[in-house]
Amino acid sequence: MADIRPLLELMALLRHPDRGCPWDREQTFETIAPYTLEEAYEVADAVARDDPDALRDELGDLLFQVVFHARMAEEEGRFDFADVIAGLLDKMVRRHPHVFGDAEVADAEAQTRAWEQHKAAERAAQGERGETSALDGVALGLPALLRADKLQRRAARVGFDWPQIDPVHAKVDEELAEVRAELDAGAPRERVAAEIGDLLFAVVNLARHAGVDSEAALRGTNERFSRRFRSVEAEFADRGAAMREADLEDLDAAWERAKAQER
Repeated sequence: MADIRPLLELMALLRHPDRGCPWDREQTFETIAPYTLEEAYEVADAVARDDPDALRDELGDLLFQVVFHARMAEEEGRFDFADVIAGLLDKMVRRHPHVFGDAEVADAEAQTRAWEQHKAAERAAQGERGETSALDGVALGLPALLRADKLQRRAARVGFDWPQIDPVHAKVDEELAEVRAELDAGAPRERVAAEIGDLLFAVVNLARHAGVDSEAALRGTNERFSRRFRSVEAEFADRGAAMREADLEDLDAAWERAKAQER
């Protein structure tokens, strides 16, 4: 197994106050966090493309982000990379008593429930240190659709949820009507944005009640749009025509042909 020490030493050199890289020395937790998110998304992209070579590279980039954060924390006397590993090992052992203890689980679904129970117990312990809301621990940096889903699931655990999907349909209709009303009234952009946010939140709730991952659903739609749009571009290029000069009817017809090709 590869030794992690050369990577830790490389990171320490990059952050060295005299001999390090000026860019790396200037970074903070706040400035690095967006790169960490970007690298995580690139890992997910490599998985989606089923590209093992890219996945290997992107996992390395993501690991470098972990090392970067740990190095900055070590410089401030908070914790170091060894503490990160120790904490992770402790957490995994604690949350897998069926592997490292005497507990039993019937299947993956039962393990998922047990995992959430362990996390709830950990949050309860955190509550003794001032964290008391059912929503505590839902990260602010999550993609908005994913965070909405997690917030709703947390609220549902304490009974704040509709038991059936029909009221959720009605809520989506209600929020869409409110968006229309604000637009028709010429409301300020901030009010329109707030209503559109409420509509998106309601749609995430609908997806959750339907058993659909809203983040994955939107990613799928993005991919379908990209494929179809590229097909429309290709059709106009083959014709020697400019999309910019086409009328809406022509564009819509090309779009329908692209959809038909996929079917």
